This record gives sequence, C-alpha cells and structure tokens, in this order.
Amino acid sequence: MGQLSAIERAAVEAAGAAPMLAQVEAWAGINSGSRNLEGLGNVAALLSDAFAGLPGELLFREAAPVEAVDASGKAYPIEHGRNLHLVVRPKAPVQLLLTGHMDTVFGNDHAFQSLTWLEDGVLGGPGVADMKGGIAVMLAALEAVEASPLAGRLGYEVIINSDEEVGSPGSAALIAQAAQGKRAALTYEPAALPDGTLAGARPGSGNFSFVIAGRSAHAGRNPEDGRNAVVAAADLALRLAKAKGPRLSVNVAKVDGGGPNNVVPDSAVLRVNMRPATVEDQTRAHSLIDAAVAMVAAEHGVAIHVHGSFARPPKPMTPAAEQLFGLVKRAGDDLGQAIAWQPTGGVCDGNNIAACGVPVIDTMGVRGGKIHSMEEYLIVESLAERAALSALTLLRLAGEAE
Repeated sequence: MGQLSAIERAAVEAAGAAPMLAQVEAWAGINSGSRNLEGLGNVAALLSDAFAGLPGELLFREAAPVEAVDASGKAYPIEHGRNLHLVVRPKAPVQLLLTGHMDTVFGNDHAFQSLTWLEDGVLGGPGVADMKGGIAVMLAALEAVEASPLAGRLGYEVIINSDEEVGSPGSAALIAQAAQGKRAALTYEPAALPDGTLAGARPGSGNFSFVIAGRSAHAGRNPEDGRNAVVAAADLALRLAKAKGPRLSVNVAKVDGGGPNNVVPDSAVLRVNMRPATVEDQTRAHSLIDAAVAMVAAEHGVAIHVHGSFARPPKPMTPAAEQLFGLVKRAGDDLGQAIAWQPTGGVCDGNNIAACGVPVIDTMGVRGGKIHSMEEYLIVESLAERAALSALTLLRLAGEAE
C-alpha cells in the first residue's frame, strides 16, 4: 500500500476482509430477473437484512406507475419490484449517493440459473458481476467506513433498485430525488473491462414506440380508401434510420402490425432505440422525431402517437466528473491498483445521476466480464480490491469536511 493513514489502512483492510463471496453466492442463487417480482422480493429481503447493520433509516420504496405499449398499440401497466432505500446522517457535511440494482436480465424461465466455478478464482453465474458482486462491494466499504472515526463527517443515501436492466422506469424519480444536493455519487456496475477500467462518458438512450393508426380497406376492391399503417411504419423507420451517424445511433428494432393479405392494415407499432452522444445530439434527435412523424403522418394520411422518451440522458465527462475520477485514481495508486477510464456505449443509472448535475463514477463494482450472457463471470479477488478502493474513496471524500 502507498500513502495511507492509520485510519485509512484499517478501513481498507476491514473492507477487503468482509464475507463478500458468500453474499454473492446467496444473492445470485435466487433468480431476480426484472419481471420476476417474487424473486426480486426474495432478494430484496436478503439485501434488507444485510444492510440493516448500517445506521439510518432503511425502507422499501414502491415503484412509480409505468406503462408500455403492446403489439396492437394499446397502453398497459407494468409492475416493478420495490426499491431499497437507506438514508444515513442527512445532516453530515459531506453527502453522497450510492446506487446499485438487484435485478438481472435473466428471467425465471431463462436457461442460465446456476453458479459454476469456471476455474480457480473465477465464478460464473447470473448477476455475479452485474451486479450482486457490486452490491457486496458497496456494503463492505460502507461497513468499514462506519467503523472509522471519520464516519460522522459523511452522510449518504443508498438506493438499490429493481428495474435498472429495463431502464429504471419505476425508480428514476427516486434516484433523481436522492441525487439532489449530493457532493458525488458512486454506482456499482461492474468495471468496463476485466482489468478494472472504469466507464467515463456514456451516450444517452431512448426507447420509442410509434403507434400508427391508419384505415382498413379491401386490398382489391377499394385500396385507395385505405391508409396503410405498415407502409407508414416502414417509411418512418427508413427516415429515422437515415439519421444514424457517429453522434447518434439509431436501431430500428421491431415492427408489429398487418394481417390478411386482402386487407389494408390499419394499425402498426414501430419500436426504435436511439443513443445520442451529447445533450445537444439528444435535442437534435427530438427534432428529427418530430419532423419525421409529421411528414409521414401527412404523406400517408395516418395518425401517429409517440410513446417513450430518452430515459437515459447522455453522460459527458465534465470538469467535476474528471475531478472525482482523479480522486479515485489517486486512491487506486495508493492501493497499488492502476485505475483508468474510457468512454463506453452502454448506459446505466449513472446517466440519470449525471443529468442531475452530480459527478458520478458508475463502474465501482467488481472485475468480471461477459455480462448479459450465459458466460457472465466474476473475478473473485476483485471483491476485496474494489471494496478497498471504495472504502478509501469514501474516507477521502469525508475528509473534504475538514
């Protein structure tokens, strides 16, 4: 270790010695796919027991109401699991936000359900890296800080949500509220690369469903009286796809609609994902959507309803973010951990936190890889490494109150 005080040394040693592997095995052994409300509830109960040892007020927050659009264009409600929320010392001079998620991309009917030792020190399993390992790291660091004489300088909120993997629609408002007035935020997604590299700038992401209402008619007798919703959807898809470029990713994902060959289809739903590089690019994307929808509606004589939004705003590297990355890098240097960062194309709750004006590092979790696949793995030694890194980072942020 490098230049650590006695207080810092005790905290990082305590964090690294926490029983994180056993926690990961217990939490990842329960399916907690984003739509598996029972499994999410079971994992949430275990997490509540684990975080109950920290001071402060620990509550479950209900998800906000959310609607989606089905293949026929009708809106319907979607239920999400409850979100764990802990508030500790809200009057302390330094206030932080720490976030994680309990859900995974693997539903209860997915083939990937069990944990397997792939080799010595490498554990495979659903959510071991993304992000049951990260939650264990967060908890270990907080427990170590609470045992430190510097704990009183630091206040924090912890949110572990149940819907991050589907865009956090039911928890985004809770996260935005908790971010207000925070000095900084740490989110425990796995490292961007297996060597521990952090994610820097991220694009935004928006999922849109364009519900198109045309007019049916007989395809042979009076097709001119019809308004073909599928053709209008195809035209809209092409117009949006043409806007794809280095600063705006456009993925036309799916078209629902149509029916018998002898009927002009009167309804269609077009699904599109867009990822703007910056806030300015997001504004241009909004203008593109508005213009394309207006033109297609006018040319095809259809009505188009737009459902969706840019739920993940772009996350740029601001001066405040660079300052926070510098603090973490120096902590890594003193622990013998080389810390670097690079832009990434993925999105997470860090995007939403950054949009609140709070500097955030959102890959403070474990080293591992192949997340969102049946080959997901956790490098076990990184549990202790990253817990030590978080503990030291938290103590040095607390030190700003001197």
